[in-house]
Amino acid sequence: MKNTYILLYDGDCGFCNHWVRWVLDNNHKGRFNFAPLQGTFAQSFLKQNHLPSTNFNTLYLIHPNGKIAEKSDAVINICKVLDGVYSIAIIAKVLPKFFRDWIYDLVAKNRKKLMANNCVLLTKDERQYFLE
Repeated sequence: MKNTYILLYDGDCGFCNHWVRWVLDNNHKGRFNFAPLQGTFAQSFLKQNHLPSTNFNTLYLIHPNGKIAEKSDAVINICKVLDGVYSIAIIAKVLPKFFRDWIYDLVAKNRKKLMANNCVLLTKDERQYFLE
């Protein structure tokens, strides 16, 4: 896990699980690990870093160096790490963070209406990327 990123997501959200599946499908270099915000690992991490532990509207990306990206910055960083065509998402950085996060919050607020609840079905090989 030395050079891996950890993506913390709402494990009870179909929309979030869809995007975790997308990242997992594009995780060709094995750069990402995943943990639901409701799980032991994420709850401990959030409390240690004085981050809200009961609000699951925020996506967090923990960088290998310990830096934490959240909301729109997390999404942009994920795309950048995935590389290739997805790295074009860096263009979104020209928009002010408050505006990007406003859009993120709008989607997050309505995420459970956007997609039915589903869970990520993992293969044996994919399970290695989940911390719990």
